[in-house]
Amino acid sequence: MNFGPTPLDEAEGAVLAHSIRLAERALKKGTVLDAAAIAALRAEGHREVIAARLDPDDVGEDEAARRVGEAMETPLVARSRAATGRVNLIAQSAGLLVLDAGVIDQLNALDESLTIATLPNYSLVQPKEMLATIKVIPFAVPGPALATAQALLRRQNVLALHPFRPLKVGLVLTELQGMKESVMASAIEITGARIAALKGTLLPVERARHEAGATAEALRRLLAQGAEMLLVMGASATIDRRDVGPAAIVQAGGRIEHFGMPVDPGNLICLGAVGDVPALVLPGCARSPKVNGFDWVLQRLFAGVAVTSRDVMAMGVGGLLKEIETRPLPRAKVPPRRARQVAGLVMAAGLSSRMAPLNKLLVTDGEGVAMVARVAEKVLASGVTPVLVVTGHDRERVQAALAGRPVIFVHAEDHAQGLSASLKAGLAALPPEAEGVLVALGDMPLVEPAVIARLLAAFDPEEGRAIVQPSFGGRPGNPMLWGREFLPEMMRLTGDMGARSLVAKHADRLAEVEVADDGVLRDFDTAEALKSAPGFGARVPA
Repeated sequence: MNFGPTPLDEAEGAVLAHSIRLAERALKKGTVLDAAAIAALRAEGHREVIAARLDPDDVGEDEAARRVGEAMETPLVARSRAATGRVNLIAQSAGLLVLDAGVIDQLNALDESLTIATLPNYSLVQPKEMLATIKVIPFAVPGPALATAQALLRRQNVLALHPFRPLKVGLVLTELQGMKESVMASAIEITGARIAALKGTLLPVERARHEAGATAEALRRLLAQGAEMLLVMGASATIDRRDVGPAAIVQAGGRIEHFGMPVDPGNLICLGAVGDVPALVLPGCARSPKVNGFDWVLQRLFAGVAVTSRDVMAMGVGGLLKEIETRPLPRAKVPPRRARQVAGLVMAAGLSSRMAPLNKLLVTDGEGVAMVARVAEKVLASGVTPVLVVTGHDRERVQAALAGRPVIFVHAEDHAQGLSASLKAGLAALPPEAEGVLVALGDMPLVEPAVIARLLAAFDPEEGRAIVQPSFGGRPGNPMLWGREFLPEMMRLTGDMGARSLVAKHADRLAEVEVADDGVLRDFDTAEALKSAPGFGARVPA
């Protein structure tokens, strides 16, 4: 791949390295330059661009990411569409993610242009959770490296999602004289919650004297009830393979496979089986809901993943759990990814001079609802909160038109000085927790909540999408969503200069969302334009 300044005469078919904002369109990073794009660049005085030109054996970023993602597909894992050289692998079921870390390391070592990032091995995942992301770092992958990656992936699965099985679990609690009933009840409740979270069922709990014989009899009764996993929670800690719990498993016809594990808390676990039924003697920490080594073993068994002696001995790296925050347990509902807090500004301070004496914002639709109220309703319906309405001209009438709606009014005393004055009044009133602001125009009633919701979904300053703008047919529209980082520059605007003047300066931070509705382009500044507005045209005086 060749990279660097490229004369426009040689740029057709090259990949644009940095976004360029033109008067009528934006050329985004990664655009393959065609004749029309080059003509537009030339028309605005550009003579060269920074671009990448692929070698004959290079494979473009999206196609390369698609091929690797396709080769990694496996049951219960979905693949996203390739975009900007990235493909994500998404869980379609709750379960346990199991990876072949060695092969993934091999893939990442093939060429710096191809990267695969995953969750940690043996992660608990929920439906729709991202498991891995494939990212092409420049704009292409050398063909030979890609072919090697595909060959590796054809030979073996590097990623598997094992769903949890609805196992029936038997629990024996051993008792010593003087044990509190509350301690026993708590142990049953905590164990039952663990089992239920993994889609299992806890059979009626057996209680037995803290003796091997009595405990073995209880295990046999649970097997007779169809137990598919056996747990023994001893009244005292297990200190040897021949202690009460392990001895009971052996007396019940089973065997002990491993005692102890390099995970703390959880060291004193004992793994065995009665026939094909796993049998565990639990460590004392299993009485607590906090994550411990028992959880790691339990999750694998419910997912149908074998746990051998060697597997247990390999758990030491990362096995120190005491001093780290408890990870979300499977029994706890995994919280949704935190939505970014975005406030809304509805600009409603203008003089409506081109439609005087009529105030376009107060023109009503067929249901008698003012245009500015329709705009506010749609912004509210999108989930933006809080919604601030900036008033100026006709302040009292605008507020009356919005009566009963959960909006906050901000009056721009100097609104007559231009759009920037009204904008700055609204920005100054934003709550400090707002990470972004959606700037909506009061004379654009055709922008639907679903369109705004797409802007909100695209907004991610950490990923470089700090400005989000809708477009229709390649033409940029409104409303626009701005990250808080731009507020100082916006507060320095003057006159009728709106925030869109900053877009060219920050083109690399811009994400455009193409929509199927031209409402993002349609504002109504004149009586003639308003006559074409669906629902409002009939209300405009001739």
